[in-house]
Amino acid sequence: MSDTKIDRETMGRLAKALSFITSAEDPAVVAMKLAAESGEAKDIKHARTLFLKVSSTHRNGALAMIMDDD
Repeated sequence: MSDTKIDRETMGRLAKALSFITSAEDPAVVAMKLAAESGEAKDIKHARTLFLKVSSTHRNGALAMIMDDD
């Protein structure tokens, strides 16, 4: 995930999946929703940093959920 770029739409979908796994108030979810809405580089960087701090089990679960949508 170190060099992975996530577009705004995918970040929004990932935020929804993570909120299902954790909660809508989780700081990573809040940051990802903001980044998906604003598209600003600083918001995206902050969201990515928080997402990487989420437990690997939750990260992998959220990623698996959005991959099943495709």
